[in-house]
Amino acid sequence: MSHNPRAAMPEPHRQLASLPHAVLLLKPGHTIAAANPAAEQFLGQSMRRLSGRRLEAILTFVDERLIERIKDEETPVSAREIVVAIRDKGTRRIDITVAPVADWPGWQLLTIHDNTPTDAFGADSGGADTAALRGPEIMAHEIKNPLAGIRGAAQLLARRVEDRDRALTDLITGEVDRIATLIDRMQRLSRKTPPIVEPCNLHEAARRAIDVLRAGDPSGKGARIEEEFDPSLPSVMGSPDGLVQVMINLLANAREACSDVPDARVVIRTRFASGLQLHTTDSGQPVRLPIELRVSDNGPGVPLAMRDHIFEPFVTTKKSGQGLGLPLVRKLVRDMSGRIGHERDEATGWTHFRVHLPIAPEARTRASNRNKADA
Repeated sequence: MSHNPRAAMPEPHRQLASLPHAVLLLKPGHTIAAANPAAEQFLGQSMRRLSGRRLEAILTFVDERLIERIKDEETPVSAREIVVAIRDKGTRRIDITVAPVADWPGWQLLTIHDNTPTDAFGADSGGADTAALRGPEIMAHEIKNPLAGIRGAAQLLARRVEDRDRALTDLITGEVDRIATLIDRMQRLSRKTPPIVEPCNLHEAARRAIDVLRAGDPSGKGARIEEEFDPSLPSVMGSPDGLVQVMINLLANAREACSDVPDARVVIRTRFASGLQLHTTDSGQPVRLPIELRVSDNGPGVPLAMRDHIFEPFVTTKKSGQGLGLPLVRKLVRDMSGRIGHERDEATGWTHFRVHLPIAPEARTRASNRNKADA
């Protein structure tokens, strides 16, 4: 749609709709009168559903003093790093500003900057991590060749030594294999060429990942994986193998995280999350990410000090972990023009990993119609 050549600048409602931060217009009494698309996405509800509802019914402020200050409709309020709870979306850490609307007594403009996905996605930007991981790509060939020689020598020795010494040659072979596997994973992290993406059925990939995990747990001791799928979701653009690998990693981590919980639960959920848009991609073009895959567990969660670093290489809470699983997941998701985030809902005791993915081209028209119907 072309702009009005007579207009000196875009209309105010277009400016508001273009802001990446959530903005709410409040009537006297803290009733929502308007919300921009970023606010709809942040709150997980369309403007039609938000209109006329009181702010306290949508957002729960952990610090009750803040809502009391907001009720002073004539005084600007600014707060940083506060925690709020949103229905069905858990807790968020946000910056918030509230200002009275000039010449409109009792009206307020509330702006929210969501720090939670910024932290999760900020570490998802590549940059220094990618540069740091270039070393294995350069060194892999030089390392793998002598490793192969060491493994071959150990196998030859195993044929000549007595049984009591066989454990030593097995140790050498096992360690060589472990190092080779580590290098392979590092190479996958540093690989520049992304896989070819195509329309994928997200649920088929999820069930394949679940089947793999169940096959690896014949005793059935691991936490049962509960499925909450939206069967109406369209195809996503992605790598079939990449999606399966992402879900295997996330589900395996979730099962391990709650392994010591008496009533261990792991839930994999898919849904349509209208409004989310990635503003910066490698191609420079904005990409909408309306399909959400969520893997949740009721384990104790990641230690607070590590939550901002879990997607970084070599960061792990596992005694025998290498800290490469989640960085690999992040790279696979990025290669599909998606994003992944992590959050801990202390109120409910659940940990959530959310993957947002783009719709396949042939499904965008149907999704657009659905989005309009929800508005």
